[in-house]
Amino acid sequence: MTTRTTTWLKCATPRPEAGHRLICFPHAGGSASFFHPWAAGLPSYEVHAVCYPGRAARFGEPLPTELPALAADIAEAVRPLLDGRPVALLGHSMGAVVAYETARLLEADGHRVGHLFASGARAPQIPHPEGPRAADLDDDAVADALVALGGTDAELLADPEVRELILPYVCGDYRMFDSYLHRPGPALRCDVTAIAGDGDPQVAPAQAAAWAAVTRGRFTHHTVPGDHFYLTPHPPYLLVEAALSQGVVQRVG
Repeated sequence: MTTRTTTWLKCATPRPEAGHRLICFPHAGGSASFFHPWAAGLPSYEVHAVCYPGRAARFGEPLPTELPALAADIAEAVRPLLDGRPVALLGHSMGAVVAYETARLLEADGHRVGHLFASGARAPQIPHPEGPRAADLDDDAVADALVALGGTDAELLADPEVRELILPYVCGDYRMFDSYLHRPGPALRCDVTAIAGDGDPQVAPAQAAAWAAVTRGRFTHHTVPGDHFYLTPHPPYLLVEAALSQGVVQRVG
């Protein structure tokens, strides 16, 4: 694996015998460690987590400011993994849109993406909701908004020393995501699964179902119990396994 791939992707449990690779994209303010338990939860798959710049092992690197440019860097890092084994992408919240843009780039280069899982996210073509934009909010307001969703530990942000370290990338991600504008282009060829919690204040069922418009492949929509971070207490392992198993059967048949 190249140094660049190692920088952008973390695989805690390599499984060269696994039939599938799953690449997971964290939410705004998140890091690769969010998906650390997924290797144990999906023992038949090789799980990689995307390491965004500016946090954890990449602390001090320039923060990403444009989501399509971030996706382009990730797509370059993913290409060495496209060695014949099916590769699926799964992103949560902001990560779902980053995964989508990454899939677009890979497919545009002629690579096959096995599946796209969009978790806790409105479809990318849906306009931003009305209300204050992140660019107009100060750091405290941005942090409070993310804490309210449950994705950022309120106790960490309450600690002045820790807050000083994490606030730049938390707010940077939020503003980058808020400034994203969907660009028209060819629909994806891969299958897409959208998953959202029934109590998610950010994603209405119709907004999750609108992911159907981004693909020519099969589309499935699941509403599960929970809020925006439903996958913290109840990761959707069974939904992932079922979707990927169905894809294998479809290809063989």
